[in-house]
Amino acid sequence: MTIDLQELSISILYIVLHLYQGLKKLISCNMALTFNSPPPISSLSPNLSWVGQFFVPSCGGGPIISQSDHDHDQEEYDPKILEVIDQCHGNLMTTNESTCFQENVDLEKEEESSCLGMGKAGEATVANKPAGGIKLRKRPSRLVVPEYSPGHQEFGHEKSRRLESKEFEVEGRDFSLAAKKGRREVMEDGYGVLLDIMGDPKQAFFAVIDGHGGRAATDYVAENLGRNIVKGIEHVKKEEDHHQIEETIHGGYLATDKGFLSQGVSSGACAASVLLRDGHLHVANVGDCRVVLSRKGIAHALTKHHRLTRQDERLRIENSGGFVQCCNGVWRVQGTLAVSRAIGDQHLKEWVISDPEIKSLPLTSDCEFLILASDGLWDKVDDQEAVDVVQREDSSVVKACKTLVDMSSSRGIMDDITVMVINLQGFMTTSS
Repeated sequence: MTIDLQELSISILYIVLHLYQGLKKLISCNMALTFNSPPPISSLSPNLSWVGQFFVPSCGGGPIISQSDHDHDQEEYDPKILEVIDQCHGNLMTTNESTCFQENVDLEKEEESSCLGMGKAGEATVANKPAGGIKLRKRPSRLVVPEYSPGHQEFGHEKSRRLESKEFEVEGRDFSLAAKKGRREVMEDGYGVLLDIMGDPKQAFFAVIDGHGGRAATDYVAENLGRNIVKGIEHVKKEEDHHQIEETIHGGYLATDKGFLSQGVSSGACAASVLLRDGHLHVANVGDCRVVLSRKGIAHALTKHHRLTRQDERLRIENSGGFVQCCNGVWRVQGTLAVSRAIGDQHLKEWVISDPEIKSLPLTSDCEFLILASDGLWDKVDDQEAVDVVQREDSSVVKACKTLVDMSSSRGIMDDITVMVINLQGFMTTSS
């Protein structure tokens, strides 16, 4: 019978391989190690020629095998030698096939290591686990990359691009602002500013907004709340009482809520706003954004949080057929939302109302500035502490805003933080 030279050379390589394996086994045998029985010929590589199969040795109990399952024993070969044999064999196994072969061996090794029995003392043991075998490369863990869900944060305006940044500052006329994105993928805080209302430099509107469930409600409130309020006060004469102004602000909040709900988007937003008109402050809020007035360096909170820690808010919700539930130490409406008033939140609209609480007061010479901020600040910094920081940084108000943001962040806040400071001196009238 004639033997082809190429086939003979391949068989010789197999012999060298098994001699190498046998030598290692002999060394291991001298160290009193236990080996398993040799695998059947059918379990050898299908690419082994008849000469190679004939010369497969069985020294000292056979080749080392991985025995995660007695029905799936498989011989372990050095991957580098297998690669050389592959090349000499005329590339009978393609690169992909060779990779799959190696990964299958790795997978069996992983299955074997996961099938551990517990010994009497609680120690992990493996039955019939051979020692001193050739270690194969472990299959790396799969890298799971979360899908990116942009939701409603896609815009083209410069202001929106700033909001996509992790941190930003704004220095405008009579106001300054600093903000920082929290742990969420999307910055859900926002703000709105309207200056020179009806051509009067002493009339302005400011708002800080804290969204939840995405940016949709935040963007809508920033664009429409001030406009809806200004549209209403255009018809209010200056000599009319401030009760009429408050009704107009109330109507502006309700109109903004109705307009957003008509879009059918599941999102919501808290907001705190200030209308400066005719030497008066008109402060309104829904949710847990806060407005603080500095009067001769003393902090005065002008808003109250709409959270379930307020008994009147809990009773209102329960009396309307809802319930409140404490989840991880936080009281929530229907076990989900931590605020009792907001714009949006269509699925909770029966209980989470958009009616703002409003407070009006005259501007006097001792009124210095206002701090409007989301709960990302107020959860870590108290009112007087915030006023003190702004007074210390009197030369740069935007720096004071940034200092407050950094202060809250350094204390462990993970939420978005937005801080706005309004200089009230520019809005004083001769009668103030």
